[in-house]
Amino acid sequence: MIYEINFLYPQLIHLVWVALAVVALLAWLELRGQSALGRFLSAQMLSRLSDQAGLSRRGLKLGLILITLVLGVVALMRPQSHGAQMVSSNRVASDIMVVLDVSKSMLAEDAAPNRLSRAQAEIIELVDQLQGHRVGLVAFAGRAAVLCPLTPDYGFFRMILRAVDTNSVGRGGTRIGEAIRKGVAAFGPGSGARLMLLITDGEDHDPYALDAATKAAEAGIRIVAIGFGSEDGSEITLTDPETGARRALVDGDGNVVRSRLDGELLRTVALKTDGVYVPAGTAALDLESIIDAHVKPMVRNTESVSRAIIVERYHWFIAASLVTLFAATRVGSRTGRRRVQA
Repeated sequence: MIYEINFLYPQLIHLVWVALAVVALLAWLELRGQSALGRFLSAQMLSRLSDQAGLSRRGLKLGLILITLVLGVVALMRPQSHGAQMVSSNRVASDIMVVLDVSKSMLAEDAAPNRLSRAQAEIIELVDQLQGHRVGLVAFAGRAAVLCPLTPDYGFFRMILRAVDTNSVGRGGTRIGEAIRKGVAAFGPGSGARLMLLITDGEDHDPYALDAATKAAEAGIRIVAIGFGSEDGSEITLTDPETGARRALVDGDGNVVRSRLDGELLRTVALKTDGVYVPAGTAALDLESIIDAHVKPMVRNTESVSRAIIVERYHWFIAASLVTLFAATRVGSRTGRRRVQA
């Protein structure tokens, strides 16, 4: 394979002149030393007493030194090849915003231990199945709040999710429209698949839910709406933690609270964004099967991206310079000293 070599520091090529000057200096010193010795000895005695190599070997030695220095200069110029190798890297392909209803009706125990606790446990399992994506959390009741911005840190997300309760947003009711608007704003700018997982059990007290869904669709966000409870309405039964007695949830006026799921609204909201509505009913929520059937087909897997990388080539020139340096130390040395004849 032929590589296209580029140099990171091409201006260092001028160091070759320094290498030539060094070799020229060594050659001058070599000849000067030979000339000085020849003033005191005859040619025959000089060949017998001195341990110097012949002229050709000394020339070869200086040539190898020059090659060593030139190779070192090339290594300093940082030769690199581009596009010779390809690597695969995973990148975050999808953002998932969990929009969770934390109104008091989510304490209903028709899903053990209650709707909210069961939803929290199932969402944690969801996060474990969707490694490689960013997740965030919006809690809502009468108002909505971003409790966890989009993050790849699942440990942080789980810590925030476990701390969520019916007091997390501080106002009763169910305002789905505000929850969707808050979730859309929490996505922020970006590309890739965007999914909003809306989990609620109440009827909407916000007349702008469809407008909010339209804004979500314009932002490229698809909504999977999961509805708890009955569309006909049902009483919310709670267990007193002190006595263990079961009682119906009542409002401030002493009236029994009936939770009525507005399934038609949730279906319309989801379809506006090319999403789906999943009526979970009053049974225990099987979020895993919902995720497998509806969420995973919408969320792209982490994408394998091929990209060119820069491959350093300077180490080959360093290795070659070491070889020529070793050869220079061997060439020019004589295998043995001649004994002077008596």
